[in-house]
Amino acid sequence: MAKSYLLISSSSSSSSPYPPPSSYALNYRKSISITISISFSNSSRHFKLLSFSAPHRLSPLLSKPKTLLQATNTLQDTKLDDPVAKSPSLSKNSIWVNPKSPRAKQLWKNSSHVMSSPLTKLSKSLDSCNPTCEHVSEILNVLGDNILERDAVIILDAMANPYNALLAVNHFKQKIKPSSHVILYNVTLKLFREVKDFEGAEKLFDEMLQRGVHPNLITFSTVISCASMCSLPHKAVKWFEMMPSFGCEPDNNLSSSMIYAYARTGNADMALKLYDRAKAEKWHVDTVVFSGLIKMFGMSGNYDECLNVYNDMKVLGAKPNLVTYNALLYAMGRAKRAREAKAIYEEMINNGLSPTWPTYAALLQAYCRARFIKNAMRVYKEMKEKGKDIDVVLYNMLFDMCANVGCVDEAVKIFEDMKSSGTCRPDKFTYASLINMYSCLSKISEMEAMFNEMMESGFQPDVIVLTSLVHCYGKAKRTEDVVKIFNQLMDLGISPDGRFCDCLLYAMSQVPKEPGKLAGCIEKANPMLGSVLRYLMKKHEDGEHFRKEALELFNSTEPDVKKSMCNCLIDLCVNLEVPDRARDLLDLGLTLRIYTDIQSRSQDKWSLHLKRLSVGAALTALGVWINDLSKALESGEELPPLLGINTGHGKHRLSDKVLPTVFESYLKELKAPFHKAANNDGWFLSTSEAATSWLQSRGSTVALPQ
Repeated sequence: MAKSYLLISSSSSSSSPYPPPSSYALNYRKSISITISISFSNSSRHFKLLSFSAPHRLSPLLSKPKTLLQATNTLQDTKLDDPVAKSPSLSKNSIWVNPKSPRAKQLWKNSSHVMSSPLTKLSKSLDSCNPTCEHVSEILNVLGDNILERDAVIILDAMANPYNALLAVNHFKQKIKPSSHVILYNVTLKLFREVKDFEGAEKLFDEMLQRGVHPNLITFSTVISCASMCSLPHKAVKWFEMMPSFGCEPDNNLSSSMIYAYARTGNADMALKLYDRAKAEKWHVDTVVFSGLIKMFGMSGNYDECLNVYNDMKVLGAKPNLVTYNALLYAMGRAKRAREAKAIYEEMINNGLSPTWPTYAALLQAYCRARFIKNAMRVYKEMKEKGKDIDVVLYNMLFDMCANVGCVDEAVKIFEDMKSSGTCRPDKFTYASLINMYSCLSKISEMEAMFNEMMESGFQPDVIVLTSLVHCYGKAKRTEDVVKIFNQLMDLGISPDGRFCDCLLYAMSQVPKEPGKLAGCIEKANPMLGSVLRYLMKKHEDGEHFRKEALELFNSTEPDVKKSMCNCLIDLCVNLEVPDRARDLLDLGLTLRIYTDIQSRSQDKWSLHLKRLSVGAALTALGVWINDLSKALESGEELPPLLGINTGHGKHRLSDKVLPTVFESYLKELKAPFHKAANNDGWFLSTSEAATSWLQSRGSTVALPQ
């Protein structure tokens, strides 16, 4: 008779993001009767199982960890014909198998010896039989009444049908001592995990409790890993937190795997608590756990921590995979950190990993959000060359970038590629981005052509598109067209938002002497803004009442619109020759932190920063600053060696280049000793001596240009 032994494996499902929960799992994993010597290596655990020269009976040792089990075929019933048992040993070779390999389990199940094993044959019969107690018992009666725990585990573990396995468990419980029932349930729970039936696993756990079977660490580890495989991290957390109530304490492997679950559920505090323990106690942390932490920090906007976790991986010797790199690239994209994204991508390539579609998508997002037009176009061309599909979301990111940096030629080429691709068609966001691009560049005919194409494609304009039209017509002082678009918005039943009202106000600031029709539109769109405008146009002297109304207006306005609206109102004040109200608005803007960091002072230099201000707001701020300098001199304070005014260099394609030009002319008109800096575009500088002499010779206030 061939010599045989019992093979115990520590492999786990390769699709689970959790590492094997405990070494105790070795007690019931993959018990297979086989006739060749096989050795396993799993990290630091090594098993080399050799055939024995004499048959042995197996003692029930399945409850002890890392026990080398050995036995001969236990089936002595003459009704079972075991061809393997009657044949000589087929091989004495030693084969090393990595239990973590995705092929390991398939190799076991496809082995001719395993396939022909009598216990495995019983498993297959149970898988395919009718799901009734009678049919299951009929198949298992061949084992007799004296069933070994080990044989029951082998049969259950080799099954694929967890529902019939439940019936088999009920049969085995009548033949096996109660202390071993938890092992039978644990093996069956594993079957529910393999078919990803978490609800079934929960019901089986409830049955365990009803039958008086106390769960152990393996029970919870299996249920938790089942929740993970079913993409139910909140369930994994729930079961992990249930363990203490059953007197079970998680081991390091299970605790390490839970970092991922807590990260997935957004419980950063618990994820970090376990992660800190893992680093302090030197637990094994799987790559998927690091990836989960990076994604968690990226979603919460904590981008520095993403990079810290990535550096931890390197220190701890964990090897990043594509999921890790993609999570990092997406995080850097959200943070607009294109340089970091580029470095991470280059490191990924140097490590021998090939980019996939998610990699390209994340990299393209990083470059588009940071306005790295050349890098983004390189990624776009590479995707086309490699036949990668470019969906409408990626196209729209490219169009949005082109609109923000004014790259018309690139946008037109990409738009033609999109329409000719045959796989992707423009949507309303595509048209909105291109209309906005032409609007910002004051290309009225191209904007109107794109608007007409959008309408012909079946898309109705929304408030975003109509806002772009109002801005472009307002900048061109085409008041009638602005009113026409406003009426169209009303006819469509669209509520004007803060940005639309701000563009109406901007249009009015371009024609301050002819406010009639536009003032009426603003009154309908935003009565509170209309009230402030009426006050300005009538040039009331009650500054306190004006400040109160303006304060109410700003408090009711969207945060991203406040600065632009305040700029336009100050421009109107300058054009309507009400400088006191302009200064009131500037002071209110500073109080509400609509404007921040306009002035800076150091020991060597005092500066005025006007980069984000409109012309009227910048001139008003200049007048206030010069008056402050005069007051400082009058109080005996000394000026620093250098004074500077920063208007911005105006090199952006869509930037308003008027401000540096206006200031150069206005400073000359004032005969102020501020001159353009030779090596610093947008800066006008003066020495303290020249500024002091000029301030002492001028009047008490600076009049705004008309």
